[in-house]
Amino acid sequence: MKTRILLADDHMVIRAGLKMLLEKNSDLEVVGEADDGRQAVRLAQELQPDVVVIDIGMPQLNGIEATRQIVDATPKIAVVILSMHSDEGYVMRALKNGAKAYLLKDSAEADLIRAVRAVREGKSFFSPAVGRMLLEDYVRQLKQRGAEDSYELLSSREREILQLVAEGKTNKEIANLINLSLHTVETHRTHILQKLNLHSVPELILYAVRKGIIS
Repeated sequence: MKTRILLADDHMVIRAGLKMLLEKNSDLEVVGEADDGRQAVRLAQELQPDVVVIDIGMPQLNGIEATRQIVDATPKIAVVILSMHSDEGYVMRALKNGAKAYLLKDSAEADLIRAVRAVREGKSFFSPAVGRMLLEDYVRQLKQRGAEDSYELLSSREREILQLVAEGKTNKEIANLINLSLHTVETHRTHILQKLNLHSVPELILYAVRKGIIS
């Protein structure tokens, strides 16, 4: 079964290059192309692809807002953001609006195939440079606060659940995977957020990328 992909980029040459790269792989198929954000939202509804690959800087409707509208309408569609920006603010906004992967344009070719396959399996994916940047930021913050690494506060069970949450698993899926009650998983999840001083799943995903727990 092929993974069906919608490509959204306002540069036709870039779209053509990405399409050629993707379709070299027999399990991937580009089913539509959009050259602005509104068209991307409309085609996502019409074509119901498995994955949308969208540039962050789209005309008419930017890639992050388009992602929000696509995921709100069809949560099963996984979105991969292509961006020139590696700073945390952009990554966090992309995650908060429903993106599953964040790729820097200069690494897009090498990482795009892995990103598409990862999000198809419900996992997150980030360009290695983004992961390094997040880790450096995190280490800098720890030094400034003179703080210990809060990861050490987590039990082995909490670390296991942290990874599964960061990979996009629901509480119910986690409960089934590791044979715990739903209530126990929810309690662990609350404790993880408290111990790490995090307030949302996007923050937890960023934390997991910083720590190298997920790629």
